[in-house]
Amino acid sequence: MAEAASCSAGLLRPARLAGLTGLIARGMRLAARVSGRDRYDDFRLERVAGTPILVIPSVFNPKVLRTGAFLAAHLDAHTVPPEAQVLDMGTGSGVCALFAARHARRVVAVDLNPAACRCALLNARLNQLEERLEVRHGDLFAPVAGERFDLVLFNPPFLRGTPRDERDRAWRSNDVAERFAAGLAAHLTPAGAALVLLSSFGGAAAFLEEFARRGLAWSVLAERRYINERLAILSVAPVRGAA
Repeated sequence: MAEAASCSAGLLRPARLAGLTGLIARGMRLAARVSGRDRYDDFRLERVAGTPILVIPSVFNPKVLRTGAFLAAHLDAHTVPPEAQVLDMGTGSGVCALFAARHARRVVAVDLNPAACRCALLNARLNQLEERLEVRHGDLFAPVAGERFDLVLFNPPFLRGTPRDERDRAWRSNDVAERFAAGLAAHLTPAGAALVLLSSFGGAAAFLEEFARRGLAWSVLAERRYINERLAILSVAPVRGAA
């Protein structure tokens, strides 16, 4: 419990430095324009840990925005058991689904953005993993109603608010924390868990509060600090054995 409180405080601490964080963010945007990395809505071929990832317009770029690459880097034979059935929620380019598919028996990748579904399917074919990876279009757990998974992966929208367009759905939502926490337990196998990536740049508190409210326990799998952001991968599962 002490560890949980410490992580919660750490994830939220940068929010108290909103002015400094804003200055750093503006500096990073300027650097992105100078370097050409601001071409978010262009066709790009990235490499994540040596894996080619095609990113098409309106789809979250896992390399430029680093969170997808960070989560994918922790999907190995230790975190993804060989016979696991995996759900990649909000798959985007499909980067995490691809890394999981190298170890799992089956991966279902879901996204609300139709372009992201096309992108994930293209990347499955590009990396010759289409036989293990199925892509479905839809909102959160709706495309997998009645199904259970050994592992659920989620790199959620961090900011609270109404998305302005399809691309913005990767950043912003009014209720994703509540709906994900409410539906998770019903889509996990008895020993299943979720890996959820949270950032100090957004609403980590909302997720942690909803996990507690829904009887979900969590622990820190990995953390990384940047100048303007702290990332944490949480392992989340229902409290088991409770009376």
